[in-house]
Amino acid sequence: MSKIFASIVSAGMILMLASTPVRSEEWIMASGYADSNFHTKNIRMFIKEIEEGTSGGLKIALNPNDTLIKLDAIKRSLQAGQIPIGEMRLGVYGNEDPMYILAGLPFIAPNYATAWLLKDMQKPYFDKLFAEKGLKILYYAPWPGQGFYTKFPVKSTGDFKGKKLRIYSTATQKMGQMLGFNATILPFAEIPQAFSTGLIEALFTSPQTGIDIQAWDNTSNFTYAGAIFSKNNVVVNLKAWNKLDATTRAVVLKAAARAEQRGWEMSAATTKAQIKILQKNGMTTANAPDQVISEMKKIGEAMMADWKKQASPEAVAILNRYLALTQ
Repeated sequence: MSKIFASIVSAGMILMLASTPVRSEEWIMASGYADSNFHTKNIRMFIKEIEEGTSGGLKIALNPNDTLIKLDAIKRSLQAGQIPIGEMRLGVYGNEDPMYILAGLPFIAPNYATAWLLKDMQKPYFDKLFAEKGLKILYYAPWPGQGFYTKFPVKSTGDFKGKKLRIYSTATQKMGQMLGFNATILPFAEIPQAFSTGLIEALFTSPQTGIDIQAWDNTSNFTYAGAIFSKNNVVVNLKAWNKLDATTRAVVLKAAARAEQRGWEMSAATTKAQIKILQKNGMTTANAPDQVISEMKKIGEAMMADWKKQASPEAVAILNRYLALTQ
C-alpha cells in the first residue's frame, strides 16, 4: 500500500514539475539611436529571433535613443554590470586604445568589402580587449559612408575654414581640424540643441544620422565623401552571459551571426535611399569634389602614421597585415 501511495505521490510531483513554467531570463538593453535607425531595427530583429529561439526563455527589453543610458556611457554601464547587454559605437573610445578608432581613419577602409576585412582582422584583438573588461562582443554593424552637412555648397576644403563642425570621435575630430574646421565631439542626442545655440553649424556623419536628427532643419547641403565606414557593436556583460545555459547561448550566437550579416546588408542598402530622403526634404546633395577627396586621403595617410606611433605592436601588426592585403 505504501509503495502504491509513494508511486502516486511521485507521479504527481512529476506532473507538477512538468506543468510549472520554466522561469525566463529578462534582460534590459540600452542603445543610442532612434527606432527609425537601421541599427535599431536590426537589434529588434535580433531580439525577436532570440525570444523565438528560446521560446521566451530569454527576453530582452530594448531602450533606444538614449532613453535608458547615454550612448557614451553604455560601455561603462556594461562593465559595472548595471545592464547585461548594450549597443556601443567603437569610435567613441579612442582614448582607451587606438584600435577603437582605426576604422575611423579617412579612406583606410573606404568601402564595405575592405571594412568587412578590417573588422575580421580586428576581431581577435577586440575579443581579448573586451574580455579583460568583463565583456563579450556579439556582433558588429557598420555605418554607411560619411558626408558633410553644411549651409553652403562645398567646392573645396577652403569652404571649411573656421566653420564649427560636430563630429563623433577623436579620429573624426582630428580629421575635421586638419580640414580647417573648428571640430567638436558631441553625442548624437545633443545635435539639435547645439545647432539652436550656435555651438555647431555643420556635421560630418552618415545619411542615416542626418535623417534621424532632421538635418534639413539646420543645413541645406549634403556632400557625400564615403571615406569612413565606422562600426557599432552589440556587447554583453560576461557575468550575465555565463549565467545563461549552453542552449540559450547557442541561440544568441546564431542570432548574432545573422544580425551581423543583416546589419552590413542593411547599411549598404540605405545610402542611396537615404540620400533621396534628404533630397525630398529640400537638401541639395552632391559627391565631394576631387580636391576634397584628395585632401582627405592625404589626411588619412598622415593620421595613419600618427596612429602607428600610439598603437601597441600587436595593433600595428594587424594594420600592416590588412594593408598588405589591400594595397
